[in-house]
Amino acid sequence: MPGSTFGKHFRITTFGESHGPAVGVVIDGVRPGLRISTRMIQRELDRRKPGQSRVTSARKEQDRVQILSGVFEGRTLGSPICMIVWNTDQRSGDYKRVKDVFRPGHAGYAYLAKYGIDDHRGGGRSSGRETVARVAAGAFAKYLLHRKGIYIIGHTVEVGGIRASTFDESLIEDNPVRCADAKAARRMERLILAAQREGDSVGGVVEVIIRNVPVGLGDPVFNKLDANLAKALMSVGTVKGVEIGAGFAVARMRGSENNDPLYIDKRTQRIRTRTNNAGGIVGGISNGEDIVIRLAIKPPSSITKEQATVSRKGRKVMLKMGGRHDPCICPRVVPVAEAMTALVLIDHIEEQARLRRPARK
Repeated sequence: MPGSTFGKHFRITTFGESHGPAVGVVIDGVRPGLRISTRMIQRELDRRKPGQSRVTSARKEQDRVQILSGVFEGRTLGSPICMIVWNTDQRSGDYKRVKDVFRPGHAGYAYLAKYGIDDHRGGGRSSGRETVARVAAGAFAKYLLHRKGIYIIGHTVEVGGIRASTFDESLIEDNPVRCADAKAARRMERLILAAQREGDSVGGVVEVIIRNVPVGLGDPVFNKLDANLAKALMSVGTVKGVEIGAGFAVARMRGSENNDPLYIDKRTQRIRTRTNNAGGIVGGISNGEDIVIRLAIKPPSSITKEQATVSRKGRKVMLKMGGRHDPCICPRVVPVAEAMTALVLIDHIEEQARLRRPARK
């Protein structure tokens, strides 16, 4: 299917459907000799998998990764790496009653109009289940970034209007909503469970922070770092908006407020900025400050409240969905957002490395 491949130098191609036998990814462009452990990849998949808590889908997938090629005795061979995760807890029967009905908020109608065929079981290829493959590939990219001292931190900053007011990184993995503010996390959890009891769902905001980014990643025109990050993150099905740095707040600022004053850091002798409204990227190129990205996450479309829709034959229908669904997807978006961010960064780092190589005579 066109559009299933992402990246230029570090390329990934994902495959599989929500209720098919498996989902997976092929990675091309990983250098040989790198030590990679399945445990590292599994740790990231465990953060994304369903059934983690009361605020996630009850689907019980273990999401155990299997590396089929490209790795020997724990080291990369330089050949394509194929990873697969078997689907083991599909309940395709849950979708029989909606086989001939378009579910509000889902891609069924648009998908059918485009391809002339669709997989009604859990959304098929357009399901969030596809992000398993992205997270597996992103684990490789995150590992390569860690070797360079670059770290990516994702967390939930808002759910249903409840916003975190403090940031303690150590708390992110200690609560089911992955929030760095303990008090806000408890309020978010209560709100999500209340919406679930009502047969509804809630959206929120996920933030990604990238630390120790080298200066000079990205190009000034069509290959801007911020443009590529925005595209990558908007490719995640549940993301409906992306802002970088001050984001939409700049529309309410004056230039004197928005411009980040420059200074020389006496300790490192680096040029720094005293504020970071630009979010670590100016003119499409990283300036060495933390890159800060926020994502608007929509409420999950699969809810048990009755909704008006139409059948494939154009008949009016009142639909009440069954099945197992997330009442808020923010906690599980966090590792997906980190993965897509890592894939963009490693690609830009590879691009920069090629740019600085001396030309052959």
